Amino acid sequence: MPLDPQLLALLACPLDKGPLLYFADEETLYNPRLCRRYSIVEGIPVMLVDESETVDQDEHERLLAKAASDGITTNFDSGEGAGSAKPS
Repeated sequence: MPLDPQLLALLACPLDKGPLLYFADEETLYNPRLCRRYSIVEGIPVMLVDESETVDQDEHERLLAKAASDGITTNFDSGEGAGSAKPS
């Protein structure tokens, strides 16, 4: 079950508050800056640091290559922070 786009736009890594890559087919959100992977269980993102997984370099490179080949980009612009207001 894919994440609702409105929910996805609000999610940020709980450690660095930065954007995530969403791999719907793997039910995973990934922070490439910290090499942290967050599971999605029954359509609910598990955004707890203690429940996340640190991936090794090979897996990190695989995820980045997959994102590039599948056209996956971060869920928000890192210059804005999740939930921040856009300047008018």
